[in-house]
Amino acid sequence: MRFLSLFLLTLLFTSCYSPERNCEDFRTGTFEFEALVGAEVLKTTFVRNDSIEIDYFKGKADTSSVRWINDCEYIVKKLNPKSMAEEKAIHMKILTTDKNTYTFEYNIVGQTKKERGTAVKVD
Repeated sequence: MRFLSLFLLTLLFTSCYSPERNCEDFRTGTFEFEALVGAEVLKTTFVRNDSIEIDYFKGKADTSSVRWINDCEYIVKKLNPKSMAEEKAIHMKILTTDKNTYTFEYNIVGQTKKERGTAVKVD
């Protein structure tokens, strides 16, 4: 009986836990994102306002439109795609936030394969 009470108490506390999601704090600003590509860690810096995002990668800038679905989800679409792959929109979803970072999930619109990353707000 004691075990059952302890189990139910633990279940109660863990089921009430919900990760922090202050998405409004990350709607605009300057961010950095690092990704492992092969054996190399590559960094992208991006500046986002409410409707435009400018990505800086390997010395080149690229501009995308941003359309917010709700406080924590948005669609990014390149304004000047250079290939068929770049024409595809990307669905971004902020999963958790913590101080100056947020963890996000993203996928090409219409596809089920999702990737995750963490961005740091630098300004």
